[in-house]
Amino acid sequence: MQNKLTTLRYFVETRWFKKFKSAKKLQVFQEKMVIQHMAFLKEHSPYFAKLPAITNMDKFKQLPIMDKSVMMGHFNAMNTLGLDKEKALKIAIKSEKSRNFTPTYNGVSVGLSSGTSGHRGLFLVSNEERSAWAGAVLAKYLPKGKLFGHRIAFFLRANNNLYETVGSTLIKFKYFDIYKPMEDNIAILAIYNPTILVAPPSVLGVIADKIVSGELSIKPQKVISVAEVLSVKDEKRFKKVFRTKIIFQAYQCTEGFLAYTCEEGSLHLNEDIVYIEKEFLDNRRFVPIVTDFRRTSQPIIRYRLNDILVASKVRCSCGSAMTVIDRIEGREDDIFLFKDSSGKLIKVYPDMISRCMLYVKNIKEYRVVQTGYNRATIYLDNIDAAVQKAVINELAQLARKLSFNSPKLSFELYQLDLSRKLKRIERQFK
Repeated sequence: MQNKLTTLRYFVETRWFKKFKSAKKLQVFQEKMVIQHMAFLKEHSPYFAKLPAITNMDKFKQLPIMDKSVMMGHFNAMNTLGLDKEKALKIAIKSEKSRNFTPTYNGVSVGLSSGTSGHRGLFLVSNEERSAWAGAVLAKYLPKGKLFGHRIAFFLRANNNLYETVGSTLIKFKYFDIYKPMEDNIAILAIYNPTILVAPPSVLGVIADKIVSGELSIKPQKVISVAEVLSVKDEKRFKKVFRTKIIFQAYQCTEGFLAYTCEEGSLHLNEDIVYIEKEFLDNRRFVPIVTDFRRTSQPIIRYRLNDILVASKVRCSCGSAMTVIDRIEGREDDIFLFKDSSGKLIKVYPDMISRCMLYVKNIKEYRVVQTGYNRATIYLDNIDAAVQKAVINELAQLARKLSFNSPKLSFELYQLDLSRKLKRIERQFK
């Protein structure tokens, strides 16, 4: 009963009260929440108890930056519940291998990070945090005018008690395991006939193919892309196939529920839930440094992500003061590195490569993998000579524009692998 009340409270607060039309009011709210949160952690987390008291934002910004390796290295001292890392890992790994995600550790949900940073990570979510998360997610994504009676289909590589929390007698939730045969999932999906479809772009592509071929007939009211970068090419295709004006995005990761797409189609940072510092790479691209001021079991404080976000130049017509980002571009370690004629390294951002592929006709699926300073492999679902020539020309134009040496390209047939996150643009060397 308590969990349902918590979900209801956060739903009401998020949906109707914490709208923040004023940037000043948002700033005051965030500062208050951060300082209160740090006071709680100083009392309950052995790690933060040793750090100076935080009484203002200037002192807060002097705290050390955290990343996955730091969090895992200090896991026992950081968490506020006295949980042991090795015990938590055993539960998380067993759940992952058995595909049974119901076991908890002293009532706390434990999961493995599915990120691509190269470090194995753990995340903890308490009952109250699960309920708060469910309230916030439902408030931001349930369609206007109809709150109940929805059937949510959620495709993901690993389920967790966190996701199951959204299910109730008023809203049905069904998890689809990507590791199971996709044909079986599609058959069940057809019967379930979801009103809200949540899936990574790679899975949405498979579902879209089935709709186009006539093998599947579903008409979800909302389509929400999660877990992978949504490319411009995929977004356009999904809008057409699902017959919708907006493909919504939920920027959710181990470190929190970071951004959502509003009803006007803009992607907003969830600054009513998290405080985000921006480490700018150029005048618009930035790496987010996240502080989740609602999460107490496993503190996320000044946590530097490896993602590249692109800030928008305009404020959204929905009126929210929360930051609008044009897109989630990719990961910082997937910035391509080419050399110019003098040997100087030239950075090429993932979106620049994606846009080259956007201009190539007669391809639907692709991956571009840089394997060396002067080498890249292009994976395409159509590798005929004309398509290869078009790709070579687009990348050559980009090379001339940015003054780097054109790389040697090799072409291979694209093959979808749903067992791993789809990265359309990937750098495979340090």
